[in-house]
Order: sequence, then structure tokens, then C-alpha cells
Amino acid sequence: MTPLWQREPVGVVGLGLIGGSLGLDLIAAGARVHALVHRPATAERARERGLASAVSTDPAVLQGCGLVVLALPLDRLLDPDPALLAALPAAAVITDVGSVKGPVLRRWRELLLAAAAAGGGGPDPSRFVASHPMAGTARAGVEAGEIGLFRDRPWVATPVATPEASTDPAALQAVRELAEALGARWLCCDAEAHDRAVALISHLPVLVGAALLQAADAGGGETCEGADLVRALASSGFADTTRVGGGNPELGMLMARANRAALLEALGHYHRSLSSLEAMVAGEEWAPLQQSLARSALLRPDFL
Repeated sequence: MTPLWQREPVGVVGLGLIGGSLGLDLIAAGARVHALVHRPATAERARERGLASAVSTDPAVLQGCGLVVLALPLDRLLDPDPALLAALPAAAVITDVGSVKGPVLRRWRELLLAAAAAGGGGPDPSRFVASHPMAGTARAGVEAGEIGLFRDRPWVATPVATPEASTDPAALQAVRELAEALGARWLCCDAEAHDRAVALISHLPVLVGAALLQAADAGGGETCEGADLVRALASSGFADTTRVGGGNPELGMLMARANRAALLEALGHYHRSLSSLEAMVAGEEWAPLQQSLARSALLRPDFL
């Protein structure tokens, strides 16, 4: 059977890095993409860049879409515009690309159940598929979207299967077909397990990278000559380890706020590892330090 993203228009809400990249890839694959954006200037630039077949600030642009991707910042995803909720086609599959899944899943089930109870229609809660493409760059906004962003990257879904709620298998399959059409590697897991994992490998590095930048600035700034020198000597290694820490500050704050408990747990693991390394250096325990670094070198390929 022809995938849903080919049979019916795909709605994309938000055309920043993720939404814009989705639009470019889907247009290149022959899909019809209807995009909803917040500002007229964004809509104009999105049309110039060819990010979608139709772009509007009017939620009615989503009419007729069989699949709608919510590519919104976490704050707007957790507190969406009522006009957006009202405009979602009743038969559509809805998915999101937020980096935290538990709060998003609970919030959207609540919103869709409330809409149904109020007689407002809208999609069935079972057709909401919480998902997260693990792809990104340091760029943001309408200029950030790029072709091939999702290729060979994980795309995680967190379906629900409980007596109280379950994800429609057909809806889950529709999102999987979309992800795989973009070259992503599909996998499923529990929402809470996802949030603990991304706290360790995505959200923690943002704070660690920020701390490295601040440490270099503070340490180098103790003398005027040092401040200039640390910047002059910074090269690819420092750039690699601080890239996410120097990214979008609002995104970093929102991830921390939405995934606070799991991030605090991850920070605890980091503090213990850093304290252990500090103790080895302070105690001149060079052989144990070398062994620790050797273990890290063996671990790294498993994470790439």
C-alpha cells in the first residue's frame, strides 16, 4: 500500500531546523507539504527557500493533511495554540519531534481527550505518535533547514500500550514510513526510557559543553594575555567538545526544564566521573588515570 505521506499532504507545523529539513526532504521525494508558521516574514522566506508546497500563518493550511508533524519548540509543544488544536484534521495522524517524550505524550493525550469530550472533534488520541528524530546542528530558524539531515540518524517513537491507552498501529506505521523515507533508522522504546537516555547523550552534553566554555573563559580571563591566548589556541578538539554547549540557549533551557529529573540524574553520573578523574590527577595516580582514559577510548565507538 502507498505510504500515507505519499497519498495525502503532509502538514508541518514550524519550519526551523527540523521542520525546514523535513520540508526540503519531503518536497525532494515528491510529497505535498503544507506548512504552518508563526510569522508572515517566516512564511515569505520559507516560500523563497522552497521548504513547502504551501506556507501560511493560517492554521487552515493544514486542512486535508493525512499526517501532521509538530516541529515546534518544547514550550509551544506543551502549551499549543488553541487555533492549532482546532485546525488539526480529525482523521490525521499526528506526530511531534520534541526531544522529551514523557511530558509531550501526557500533554497531547490530555488535550485530545479534552477536545473529544467537549465535542470539538479532532484526531483520536490513539493517532498521536510521540517521536523524536535524533538529528541536529547548531543552527536555528527558517534558514537552518537542510537536505539529508535525517539520513542514517535514529528516529525514535514511544508508542503506548496500556489498558487505558494505546497507540494505533496504523498511525505508528505511517510515521515509520515517513521516517524511513527520509533515510532515518527507526526504533521504538518506552517514553520514560527515552527521556533518561537523551538526558545522558543529548541534554547532559549541552550543559557540559556550556561549562567547558565558561571554564575556559574564566580560567583564561585571569590575565589579559591568557584570555587572548586561550582563544587563539582553541582548535578542532575544543570546537567538537563545545559545539552543543554553544548552541541555541532557549532550546537548552527548555530541554532542561522539560526533562529536569532525568537530567539531574545524568548530572550526578557526570559529577561522580569528573570527581574520580580529579582525584587521580590530584593524587598523581597516573597509571589508574591512563586505565580510565583507555576504557573511555574503548567505549567511544559504541556511541558513534
